[in-house]
Amino acid sequence: MRLGLASVWLISGVVKLFDPGETYLAVQAYQVLPAGMTGAVATALPLVELVLGLLLVAGLGTQAAAVASAALLLVFIAGVTQAWARGLSIDCGCFGGGGEVAPGQTDYPKDLALDIGYLVLACWLVVRPRTRLALDGALRGGDDVRSGTPREDRSQTHEEV
Repeated sequence: MRLGLASVWLISGVVKLFDPGETYLAVQAYQVLPAGMTGAVATALPLVELVLGLLLVAGLGTQAAAVASAALLLVFIAGVTQAWARGLSIDCGCFGGGGEVAPGQTDYPKDLALDIGYLVLACWLVVRPRTRLALDGALRGGDDVRSGTPREDRSQTHEEV
């Protein structure tokens, strides 16, 4: 779950980072931000996605990264939903590209399904943030990955279970 969500953020962030003009057009196409904020959001968005992806790959601050991921995904879901409800013909810009498209070229149901799927991953990690090969466990002194509890707090031995 952690690495799946991390890959979404890393791919999305890298693509947007290397094409800032398209990212600007994608943010602008939603028509929800004041003109002065569009550039700031288009600049910050790929950086936020990359930071979330890197934190999740490392397993560092996994629960906080998952909460931030869920919040960002809710913003994306709201953005796509309002664009669809308002009859805008735009590409979501989720993985680069974006901006206005010809009527009939939109795929809002697929965009929403993907974002909801990613939201499920994020929510899973909010509830169960401890995973294998994560720095979170190493920094906490080797938490039990299966139960998510510190080893010294386990009351039953393996044989008792």
